[in-house]
Amino acid sequence: MTSVAAAYEALIAAGELQPDPAQRAAAERLTQMQTALEAIPSRGSVLWRIARRKPETVRGLYLWGGVGRGKSMLMDLFHRCLAIPEKRRVHFHAFMIEVHARLREARKSESGDPIPPVAAAIADGLRVLAFDEMVVNNSADAQIMSRLFTQLIVEHRLCIVTTSNRAPAELYKDGLNREHFLPFIALIEHELDVLPLNGPVDYRLERLGGIDSWHTPLGDDATAQVREAFFRLTDYPPEDSAHVPSADLQLGGRRVLHVPKSLKGVAVFSFKRLCGEARGAADYLAIAHAYHTVILVGVPQMGPENRNEAARFVTLIDALYENKVKLFVTAAAEPDQLYPAGDGRFEFERTVSRLIEMQSGDYLAAGHGEA
Repeated sequence: MTSVAAAYEALIAAGELQPDPAQRAAAERLTQMQTALEAIPSRGSVLWRIARRKPETVRGLYLWGGVGRGKSMLMDLFHRCLAIPEKRRVHFHAFMIEVHARLREARKSESGDPIPPVAAAIADGLRVLAFDEMVVNNSADAQIMSRLFTQLIVEHRLCIVTTSNRAPAELYKDGLNREHFLPFIALIEHELDVLPLNGPVDYRLERLGGIDSWHTPLGDDATAQVREAFFRLTDYPPEDSAHVPSADLQLGGRRVLHVPKSLKGVAVFSFKRLCGEARGAADYLAIAHAYHTVILVGVPQMGPENRNEAARFVTLIDALYENKVKLFVTAAAEPDQLYPAGDGRFEFERTVSRLIEMQSGDYLAAGHGEA
């Protein structure tokens, strides 16, 4: 297997990446972690049994920087190049949904503190836990993270690798009861190497090469534009479009939303799926937390008979806007003509304003989840 640094240099040599000193430094640090992790005997192996001790801890990494700086690309390289089976990569929002579900189950069967058994279950069979886009938006997450990650890092010796748009000290800034979250920040700064990846170039925007985010009227041309945006944002080969991964996004309770195309924080949905079915703000917030970019296709022009669809569309846009999710759309009309008449038309004016702002360079350059 090749190293992260070698894989990074190969992408530069192939013309797929531009040389970037901050990215190169991160690739070299990830290579050091890769080498250390691969040198440790696998749990249960002959060498591990001979040692009769817990494997040593490999210091983790918190890689932070603005949108489009290459964090996900470097995480891709690390996870792909790391030649051990005991690794897991997960989007941070999906991980926290899983944690809360495990805690609920643990409380049903355990009389004591549920965090240690939940941490043990998560750590079982793992040496590396990698997160995409660590962001904290609610007090429920904030209050358990310090204790949970202390268990994972200190007790179970997991190597944690995570990306984020924010420096550790900026996580959950001004959040409710933030004092309960401060020990988590201290834990990150003490146990992980914090490495900024915050150069001046937004490679994600650069890859879009001037593709607009709003496309009208509906038809083959509009579809081709958002399709091109998807492949540029995800680096997925267009010739293999039939095999783009899908996903199931966990909503509240046991509900699941199927995402027909889901890759590297980019999701594709139809208007009919998101706004033609009974959905509420919690569903849209789950999408906004899980994805930095949403491609929404087939938005119709709506009238009085579509008041419910229009109301859901308003709620969807609010959730995406407030979480700085990038939005690419194929629509039957421009924003100000999407809902020209009907109940809630006055309230729809705010949505029109937001849709226009979401096409601006400043909005597209903002980091996912930024307030």
